[in-house]
Amino acid sequence: MGEPQLITTPELSLDELLEEILKFDVIFDSWDESQKGSVQAYRQSVEDLHREAFRRLIGVVKAEPAALKTLRNALNDEVVYAVLRHFELIKASLHERVEEALDSVRPMLASHGGNVELVAVKPPNQVDVRFVGACDGCPASMLTFNAGVKKAIETHCPEITKIEQIRGLAAPTDANGGVQFVSPFAVNQKGGWVDAGKLVDVPEGGVLKFKITGEDVILSKNGDVVACFQNACAHLNLPLDEGDVVDGILTCPHHGFQYDLQSGECLTAPEVQLLPHAVRVINGNVQVRLAV
Repeated sequence: MGEPQLITTPELSLDELLEEILKFDVIFDSWDESQKGSVQAYRQSVEDLHREAFRRLIGVVKAEPAALKTLRNALNDEVVYAVLRHFELIKASLHERVEEALDSVRPMLASHGGNVELVAVKPPNQVDVRFVGACDGCPASMLTFNAGVKKAIETHCPEITKIEQIRGLAAPTDANGGVQFVSPFAVNQKGGWVDAGKLVDVPEGGVLKFKITGEDVILSKNGDVVACFQNACAHLNLPLDEGDVVDGILTCPHHGFQYDLQSGECLTAPEVQLLPHAVRVINGNVQVRLAV
């Protein structure tokens, strides 16, 4: 008996293969419970056979360092990865675990017209993400980022120590019939809201200084967006309320640092940002919840 010969067959994509499986799932769904049970038992027997074959194959490959390296390279193939993950023979990739982390916060973001995208995974310890929709340019994007996205990634992927928020270009959308709730992670908080005056008193295209539980904050309004930030320049923590505002850009009166009053982003030094506080408007009354 000669050595076994490998047979070369046409390569199919993961989507094509899954499409064929789904066709049979549609048929099986129309069967009665007894028929479904038989199919499931047969499917389980076939999967057990395949799982054991792959387990033994991997065991042989792991014994050879060069072959193990080749196997690791093969895991970059989407079909190989999907099948071995299905059989639980390999651990979830970092990319998959980051996506699972983002999936855990996406329903909350979606309820307010926003989302978050994974831009890049940079092993061993960094990922880049980007807000889209209402979350991109939101006045409390940093609050949402820290309280939701960053926390979720750190929980699912403790080896990730650096999480970068890549700035998008989309403008914020009006998701609440007028003035926005600026962070979905703050909207659902039941306590801590403090009255900050009337909406009509917040100057359009300007800032209003206000003291809340001993903290100096500034309120601003730009169309449908109301924002609240700590009244402290990210440069030296000097007050900003006397700075000039032109086209939604606040200039610090002390050293000229400029800030976008919709996002809090520093245009002079993009690596820093104003500290945002959650804002909501109820019956014309502005309420603020200080960031913890």
